[in-house]
Amino acid sequence: MSASNSSVSKKHASVFELSGVPAFGQALPLALQHVVAMIVGCVTPSIIIAGVAGISDSDRVILIQAALFCSAISTLLQLFPFIKFGNFQLGSALPVIMGISFAYVPSMQAIAGTYDIATILGAQVVGGVIAIIVGLFIRKIRVLFPPLVTGTVVFTIGLSLYPTAVNYMAGGTSSETYGSWQNWLVAFFTLAVVTGLNHFAKGFLKLASILIGIIAGYILAIPFGLVDLSGVQSAGWFQLPQPMHFSMSFEPSACVAIGLLFAINSIQAIGDFSATTSGSMNRMPENKELQGGIVMYGISNILCAFFGGLPTATYSQNVGIVTTTKVINRCVLGLAAIILMIAGFVPKFSGLLTTIPQCVLGGATISVFASIAMTGIKLIFQEEMNFRNTSIVGLSVALGMGITQASGSLAAFPEWVTTVFGSSPVVIATLMAILLNIILPREEKKEK
Repeated sequence: MSASNSSVSKKHASVFELSGVPAFGQALPLALQHVVAMIVGCVTPSIIIAGVAGISDSDRVILIQAALFCSAISTLLQLFPFIKFGNFQLGSALPVIMGISFAYVPSMQAIAGTYDIATILGAQVVGGVIAIIVGLFIRKIRVLFPPLVTGTVVFTIGLSLYPTAVNYMAGGTSSETYGSWQNWLVAFFTLAVVTGLNHFAKGFLKLASILIGIIAGYILAIPFGLVDLSGVQSAGWFQLPQPMHFSMSFEPSACVAIGLLFAINSIQAIGDFSATTSGSMNRMPENKELQGGIVMYGISNILCAFFGGLPTATYSQNVGIVTTTKVINRCVLGLAAIILMIAGFVPKFSGLLTTIPQCVLGGATISVFASIAMTGIKLIFQEEMNFRNTSIVGLSVALGMGITQASGSLAAFPEWVTTVFGSSPVVIATLMAILLNIILPREEKKEK
């Protein structure tokens, strides 16, 4: 921990407790810290999916606006439960930040390429219902998702995102300059800045490493003619969210693919909730906090689908800020959510984000995707890597990655089979990991 963060922790830990309203001047810098740490990750999935779906510039702005607005709403609903009765509440009431999740990107790319954004949003509604069910029966369902299974899925998600990052580093497959030395120069410069700040900087510079890296890469990209500001000039200054702008459609195969991810991420959220409470409050989350958080995760995603916001999840980088600073006051994180919401009302800001060159995004996000894969490995190694467990991980990842990379392997099957099992490695890896974990006999521990 840096000296600045240590001083923040000591100075404000007693002031910024879970409840109560701190002074605005004290809360604002801490709220901005949360915004800076997550805003790039919040909008990048929308930029990626917009590119795959081939929507217009104006629709890209609306999709990014929805990402900011829905992340804000989802965060506020988690922070401040508005329904409480008995031992049940809607929302975790824990200091967490919600944002658009990279975990859904591989499946969303497949759906956007085959269908459209409306199909993603329809599947998101179904996924939200599944998350609600998981939340209501969390104690019984949790046994199907031990760290070995969730780690395998998270590891597969990270691996499947690597081609996306590399294509972006090369300039984007739709770009006429794809693979040019200019794109690679800017991408590696951005990556160098992000990596350098992550490993050598402290405090704010480390927390804002991705944002600073993107700004540096953006500046370098300008003299190469990689930045086009025409879309910003045509964007307005104020615009309310537009419910059902992208419509909504329900394709069974897409619903299965996204629904499985919602089940996995509902369980994965337990890790973030637990990290938040154990790292900042020296306790594990209560059952009502876990249940209320996961149920609200499902409800908020259903709501976001109607506003055009892609699936959200808890943001681990913001969990890290909370556990580092020990500032757990929900009003601080609520102020961060309000800042995001205000940004979502400004089309010019969203339009400016769409001008970030793809090579810059690739250079900044490949480290994020790498960290996702490594998080999966950490989860996997929470269990002993004996022959049974290595078989589960190895076979699940091999089939998931192998089938999706062999594009014609499912050509003889109906189209829905390809959409569910052949478009994203995550679905096959998830199903295989769950089934193998149930079927394969556990090895008896040898007595010493």
